[in-house]
Amino acid sequence: MGAWMSRLWFVLFPAKEYKIVVVGLDNAGKTTTLYKLHLGEVVTTHPTVGSNVEELVYKNIRFEVWDLGGQDRLRTSWATYFRGTHAVIVVIDSTDRARITVMKDELFRILQHDDLQSSIILVFANKQDLKDAMSPAEITDALSLHSIKNHDWHIQACSALTGDGLYDGLGWIAQSVSGTSPS
Repeated sequence: MGAWMSRLWFVLFPAKEYKIVVVGLDNAGKTTTLYKLHLGEVVTTHPTVGSNVEELVYKNIRFEVWDLGGQDRLRTSWATYFRGTHAVIVVIDSTDRARITVMKDELFRILQHDDLQSSIILVFANKQDLKDAMSPAEITDALSLHSIKNHDWHIQACSALTGDGLYDGLGWIAQSVSGTSPS
């Protein structure tokens, strides 16, 4: 009965649809983040080769979410997914101090792409549940987020394993792309 009511609801009140791409270095937690949001649980993951795509519904807004592989050899293909993107989620492994500058370079490279000129940027400071994680303020400085002037951006502390902060970040995206106030 509930599934039928849900379908009827979306027929009567169609959800708005937005595209999100999820990028980040390998082992940052992109796939774990996607499936925690999609299924509400942690699933066993393997390094993504190519992409994963899922549909998330959040407060009557449909998000088509593309999780892109983060290995060095796959990052050059990210741009093939950018057309029609409303939001970019950058997942950062907050314990990976050695590669934060690599992610900074990747971030500023993708921000130059024509298909992302009107996209908003959410940075998930993932793995905040681990000892020695950089704070969102440290990550903001390391990524030079304050120098981003052509995109709205937000950084959100989170843990893909526990789910802490994930819906706060998704809520920011929903509010930003739909122009609604938080509830």
